[in-house]
Amino acid sequence: MSFNDVIKNSVLEGFASTDITPAALAVVLGITTLLGVYLYVVYRLASRNSFYSRDFNKALALMPVITAAIVLAMQSSIVISLGMVGALSIVRFRNAVKDPMDLVFLFWSISIGIVCGARLYSIAIIASLVVTVLVFLLDLVPAGRAPFLLVVNGSDANLEHALDPVVRKYAKSCRVKSRNLTAQGVDLIVELRTSKEAQLVSACAAVPGVESVSLLSHDGEARF
Repeated sequence: MSFNDVIKNSVLEGFASTDITPAALAVVLGITTLLGVYLYVVYRLASRNSFYSRDFNKALALMPVITAAIVLAMQSSIVISLGMVGALSIVRFRNAVKDPMDLVFLFWSISIGIVCGARLYSIAIIASLVVTVLVFLLDLVPAGRAPFLLVVNGSDANLEHALDPVVRKYAKSCRVKSRNLTAQGVDLIVELRTSKEAQLVSACAAVPGVESVSLLSHDGEARF
């Protein structure tokens, strides 16, 4: 027997056809379904999106079952496994994942299906519990407060010099992000951090030459 025959036989033995009994199939799909429902509940509790997508959450619950069925089919025959790889290689997903946490839940959902399809139920259960604890535990970590944006419109081209001491009195780490000088006056955008929002706006509005003042905040990520 040549070396190529040994390799061929070992590969074929590794993908030897295995009979999947109805009882084994019911156990795999049953446990996968329970974990999918568990993932559905966790995503609903952990989701903080303004527009909660129920269809996306249902897809998360259904994906483990489908993935587990595919893994079971691939275990049964090398022909099916090769055909499945070829079929899945041409699939293209066009929907963009806007929230990074949605990507985490998608990968979690697929992982449950793969691990349960391999009949490693303890790994799927323990990993799901650990990920759940991390999801809610990391939410308790205090995040830095995002800076404010002070937008000032004035009729005086030298408004910035008069406005600077007032802003520094009520704010810290202020920095001019934009200066727009026009024939009608000047527009300033200042990035700052303050805990006295109302006093800052009132003091800036009282500066001679200021026509309008706006203080903007956002819920995005803060960079340090």
